[in-house]
Amino acid sequence: MVSARMVALGISAGVLGIFVAGTAALGGAQAGSSSAVGTESGERTIEDGGTGPYKAIAVSNSSISTHTIYRPKDLSAFGDREKLPMLAWGNGGCANSNSGHQNYLSEIASHGYLIVAIGPNQPAGARGARGGPGAGGAAPAAPAPAPAAAPPAAPAPSGGTLLEAINWATAQNANAQSPYYRKIDTSKVAVFGHSCGGLQALEVSPDPRVKTTLVVDSGILNSPGAAPGAAPAAAAAPRGPAGPDGAAAGAPGGAARGGAGGGALPGMPPLTKEHLAKLHSPVFYLLGGETDIAYVNGMDDFKRIEKLPVFVANKGVGHGGTFTQPHGGDWAMASTAWLDWQFKGNAEAGKLFTGNPPGLARKDGWTVDKKNIP
Repeated sequence: MVSARMVALGISAGVLGIFVAGTAALGGAQAGSSSAVGTESGERTIEDGGTGPYKAIAVSNSSISTHTIYRPKDLSAFGDREKLPMLAWGNGGCANSNSGHQNYLSEIASHGYLIVAIGPNQPAGARGARGGPGAGGAAPAAPAPAPAAAPPAAPAPSGGTLLEAINWATAQNANAQSPYYRKIDTSKVAVFGHSCGGLQALEVSPDPRVKTTLVVDSGILNSPGAAPGAAPAAAAAPRGPAGPDGAAAGAPGGAARGGAGGGALPGMPPLTKEHLAKLHSPVFYLLGGETDIAYVNGMDDFKRIEKLPVFVANKGVGHGGTFTQPHGGDWAMASTAWLDWQFKGNAEAGKLFTGNPPGLARKDGWTVDKKNIP
């Protein structure tokens, strides 16, 4: 039954169904061919493959064609001595395309991570429709012959789609015929996402396999009647540059999308602040400062999380972050450092988040806060 609170948020019964279907799969295998060994194709090198020690590529895999895999090109470096932590990524706007985030994702992968990102493998600039893989674009100059009936649109990406990524990687690691056999560290799983994708990451974070969550330019709604990310009525946020999901970086709350304004989207989890009590592992909030339309929600999440290690970092770049900058810019730098500290025990990376003040606070333009972190 859809409650009045959900109706106030614009959450339809259909979207609620997506949420229930996704969360019902927490910790369990999903239907499909996640254990099958697929054929990889469409290999692409983003920029120069990243600045990390392992040049990264983006590929498709026929056993999970709904996603894009970002990984080191040479898998021979990984095995019993060194394994790949596994990351599942959700896109801004709950879109079915990760092309606007590919510099960022490739850079992180080059530091020795396997990323399974929602959306099929597409070149930069492709716009995956919500609920389907097609890219947007201008209308043709002349009418084309009537096409055959299009297949039904794919279900809108949801938190359950992130679980599919985790399930697939887990199965591949156990399959002796897979190129990923025994190369993935299934004890080191992270979920992360931008804007609406950050909400999807939070949705599945209670899964016991998830060992850390990165919430990028996002946060759970502050009040049932407001659009996600809406600023208080007395203070409308200034506008900023457009983000990779097409949302204006500093648009007023009702104008933007994806966990940061504009009401419910297909695939957007109907989370309330009570959901934060279900989290069980360290959380990193990465926000674009006060012009980020997700700033109010993200900072409020940080204040409400009491018992877990939680870190919030702000830099005044707005809601669009630095995803499209060379090698993902500061967002990739900070995200990689957090992951290296959490998953690889990299003490140097950890200095950005520990101490008083933390090392990240000493970098130009950053403001930070932390709880339950030395």
